[in-house]
Amino acid sequence: MTNAKHQFMLVAAACLAMAGGPARASDASQLGTTLTPLGGEMAGSKDGRIPAWKEEAQASDGWSWGKLRKDYWKYKNDKSLYTINAANMGQYAAMLTPGQQALLKQNPGFQMEVYPTRRSCGVPEFVAENTKKNVATAKMGADGWSLKSAVVPGTPFPMPSNGAQAMMNMKMRYRGVGVEYQNGFTMVSPRRGSEDWIMAGFEQNYYFPAGKKGSNNLTETGNVEYYTYFTYKSPAALAGQALAADIFLDNPNSETFYYFPGQRRVRRMPAYAYDAPQIGFENQYLLDETNMFTGTLDRFDWKIIGKKEVLVPYNVLGVYDFKAKIHDVVGRNALAASTRRYELHRVWVVEGTVKQGARHVSPKRTYYLDEDSWNAVLAEDYDVQGALWKVREGYVVPVYETGTCDVLAFGQYNLPEGRYVFDFSTVGAGVDVKWLTESRGERTKAAFYTSENLRAISDR
Repeated sequence: MTNAKHQFMLVAAACLAMAGGPARASDASQLGTTLTPLGGEMAGSKDGRIPAWKEEAQASDGWSWGKLRKDYWKYKNDKSLYTINAANMGQYAAMLTPGQQALLKQNPGFQMEVYPTRRSCGVPEFVAENTKKNVATAKMGADGWSLKSAVVPGTPFPMPSNGAQAMMNMKMRYRGVGVEYQNGFTMVSPRRGSEDWIMAGFEQNYYFPAGKKGSNNLTETGNVEYYTYFTYKSPAALAGQALAADIFLDNPNSETFYYFPGQRRVRRMPAYAYDAPQIGFENQYLLDETNMFTGTLDRFDWKIIGKKEVLVPYNVLGVYDFKAKIHDVVGRNALAASTRRYELHRVWVVEGTVKQGARHVSPKRTYYLDEDSWNAVLAEDYDVQGALWKVREGYVVPVYETGTCDVLAFGQYNLPEGRYVFDFSTVGAGVDVKWLTESRGERTKAAFYTSENLRAISDR
């Protein structure tokens, strides 16, 4: 174990001990008083660098969809406090994860611009109320990884007692009923010695049946985390390929269907999950790396390591600037430092270790979950030799439509190969992503995501 990682684990263990261990008293009255509505610590840090959480509007007046989000953010005039790079990272090691330290050391030009901490992530009142109800009612399945019951939309386990509960909170965070990309890009940086980028243009929709406003039992909305559809617009090698999938909360066998335009047919893809490489990205991008983590939790044993104060990507509105030029943001080795904003926040540290008898190309993973929103803000994957392999950054953005924060855009750095993936950004798209709070049209209905409909819309 490296000295940096050993130091990190010692600090995390100390934080866990001070918090009384991962199991906290299940007292719903703490939510909204000593704890935030979703279970974070209401109080700021002792040194004042992390302020107390308070509920406030996320945007100034005048924003509507189609206007740049960053222009209406309340704290758009914040100035950088300091910059961390390979030369001075030792001064800040206690606030950096092993993955961040590796990025700073190994990635030429990678640096972190640190800003004042803005705890701007809230939730609507109905989500807060459902979360309180879940303290007494939410249950995991007997298998230890599936979600059996919960009141939705709401955080199932605001006071988690184990890692699977914490990861389920991430999966069930309130995101409205849908997300709509009219245009977006998935990018993979060139191989060493090459200048050839992979740039795939896409259209994509997510439908979250548990996101319907009000108070509903999970059994009423169906045990589906989300439905999704996407189709590639470019390059020519991918254009016309399309996918429709149902991701379940209690069944590892997702319904995934793929349309191949050259064959003019839809195929069911039962093995297109977990660590299967995504089509067209030269083995740089696995299925379950999408949006930091996607799919079921069943292949890993999940353990809460503790809580820690970490510099994490937060309020990163620059990567959702749909009017920006792609290569003003997307650099050869990393995203432009001016578009990545880091703040000091408390995170849950959750470690996943592959189960005995199961397999995965990353036998160990570490996730860092924001205490205020349950978004995965950082992740690290280790290879079969135990070496750090991939580092992911989830770019938290305040969502004005829902009153919450979300992670869609993310970057993933492959340390040994010196390449990175950048996905779900709107940079260069010419149109913003849209979060939906009300069901509308066929794409917020389960029937849209069937194999029959995929064939019908792909053949048009």
